[in-house]
Amino acid sequence: MVEKTLNNVSDTCETSCYNQEVVSRVQKRINEVNGVELLFKALADATRLKVAYALTMEDELCVCDVAEIIGSTTATASHHLRYLRNMGLAKYRKEGKLVFYSLLDEHVHQIVNIALIHYQEEK
Repeated sequence: MVEKTLNNVSDTCETSCYNQEVVSRVQKRINEVNGVELLFKALADATRLKVAYALTMEDELCVCDVAEIIGSTTATASHHLRYLRNMGLAKYRKEGKLVFYSLLDEHVHQIVNIALIHYQEEK
């Protein structure tokens, strides 16, 4: 154990001591999360989160559907959908003049739904 004395602050330890074995084990893997913050950045925008949530309710939605759902222009909806696609959260297919978007996989569905459940539990 490594130990140092700290100032007395109510929400922190009064002394610093850490388990070197645990710290070393975690430090070896901590960089595995590098890049994951981009997923949360993509969903941190309220409109993009609404778009992603809408896509959890339907297998796919046309850009025009999304625009109506979020009360925006098709250009704005397309911008948010493209952002989600570029961040690896959504995919699209074109059918004639229409473009349909869906979430990339079940993991994205789960992330959005778990966040919603967590938020509702905290209310």
